[in-house]
Amino acid sequence: MNFPIYLDSHATTPVDPVVLEAMLPFFNKRFGNAASIDHPFGADAAKAVEEARKKIAKCINSLPEEIIFTSGATESNNIALQGIIQRNPEKNHIITCVTEHKSVLDTCKYLESIGKKVSYIPVDHQGIIDLEALENAITDKTALISVMTANNEIGTIAPIKEIGAIAHKHGVLFHTDATQAIGHIPFDVETNNVDLASFSGHKIYGPKGIGGLYFRGNNFAAKPSPLIFGGGHERGIRSGTLNVPGIVGLAVALELSIALMDIENARYRKWASFLMQQFEEKAAPVKLNGHPTKRLTHNINISFIGVENKALINSVNSKLAISTGSACTTFNVDPSHVILALGMGPERAHTAIRLGLCRFNTNEEIAFCGDYLTQVVCKLRRLIM
Repeated sequence: MNFPIYLDSHATTPVDPVVLEAMLPFFNKRFGNAASIDHPFGADAAKAVEEARKKIAKCINSLPEEIIFTSGATESNNIALQGIIQRNPEKNHIITCVTEHKSVLDTCKYLESIGKKVSYIPVDHQGIIDLEALENAITDKTALISVMTANNEIGTIAPIKEIGAIAHKHGVLFHTDATQAIGHIPFDVETNNVDLASFSGHKIYGPKGIGGLYFRGNNFAAKPSPLIFGGGHERGIRSGTLNVPGIVGLAVALELSIALMDIENARYRKWASFLMQQFEEKAAPVKLNGHPTKRLTHNINISFIGVENKALINSVNSKLAISTGSACTTFNVDPSHVILALGMGPERAHTAIRLGLCRFNTNEEIAFCGDYLTQVVCKLRRLIM
């Protein structure tokens, strides 16, 4: 067994060897620029990009032309929110959720700074959005509702089908940040009434620096205005030389994740149940953060009451790679905005840690985690008593 054991898969995942093998030829042998189609090198790259686009579209039940490639979900979220507001100047209002990723919340703050209106809808103590409050917030100026499919910190899965239905009932577009969900739970843009969806490769055992944005092609209002100009790539929405190796890797990673989804989720449920039993028997009091059942199976967000999370992480980091929450806020000493939004107070937030189970974890590693983490928790509690 090699240390430290990696348990932070919501931050990033290692590239699967199958994905890496598919990508490698596009770094040297098949290195063409996909926009330079006047010769075989560029034409070959362009063909690979379009094949990847078709694969991804099939995975989420969209049309290939409804997929554009970006550097990742942060860029996709920015394009979706800013681009839709720019596309629909007569509407200046966005509705989102208090537990969204910072790439949505900070974009909303920016839009507010330039005069746009944003409504932030609360969640209950398990992280489920208040649908009545969401619908009541809609006005004739609402352009977009943006609610993530699955929360990156607590793993709670949102009722996106219902949210999409509410949006469409009022003639409003629905965007979802599907980064943590796609490849881990079934995701269908038609079934879930989705108009725009963001996703990244590095959450599904694909490469970093590549992601995508789905937008409903038969609705002109759902086509975001561009934020980046310079060549008209990706239907004029996102100019820039395409990351061909990353695009190929993203498509293979998504296909592979969907193929393995049922097997992996069964394994994660078994591991999560084992770990929670260990924690409750040997390191109580411990509280699960998020919904007990409507959650990603590879997510365990828990608070060991009385044990400060940074102290715990620093005590175990030679053996276990775990986190307090979003990788985008690692350097922030403030408690998680997601845990605080559950209404359980700062102590719960200051004691929360997140385990992200991984495709390449083993039974032996999970057993070690359960034993070692409980030992350290008990030791830290004795020190502060």
